[in-house]
Amino acid sequence: MKLPTRLLTAALACAALVTLPAFADEAIKVEDPHVRLVPTGTPNTGAFMVIKNVSNADRKVVKAESPVSKVVELHNHINDNGVMRMRPVPDIDIKAKGEAVLKPGSLHVMLIGLKQDLKEGDVVPITLKLDDGSSTKIEAPVRKIQVQAAKPEDMGHQGHGAMKH
Repeated sequence: MKLPTRLLTAALACAALVTLPAFADEAIKVEDPHVRLVPTGTPNTGAFMVIKNVSNADRKVVKAESPVSKVVELHNHINDNGVMRMRPVPDIDIKAKGEAVLKPGSLHVMLIGLKQDLKEGDVVPITLKLDDGSSTKIEAPVRKIQVQAAKPEDMGHQGHGAMKH
């Protein structure tokens, strides 16, 4: 009677080892994940983080999923004739021994069609799907993001002293 129990235990242990890499990719580390707090009733928000690739092979995030929104897309901001626009991207590259920085005004995970209002301190589960079939699950707290105002010299305004109003 003990033999079938041991076989079953061994089989379950082997099955767990086989499925483990699909849920926890040790080559990918995520630091400082967070979701932007948006006003009540706002349908969309962004998630930001630093994704580090500690492996010797280039990797790509090819998809993201979260139960808090109807749609999740990978996005970037592009300069379209002087106008910054968000655009979906097919993937986010993470070079071997490198990192991808997802931040406001740049690469990010877009949560579209929020199913409920998010409050500061809520935790949003996000799963990043990688090009090798593995995935990394993260929990991103919702927080207020302070956007720094651009300095006049960064906006092409070389001082306003001579400007006539």
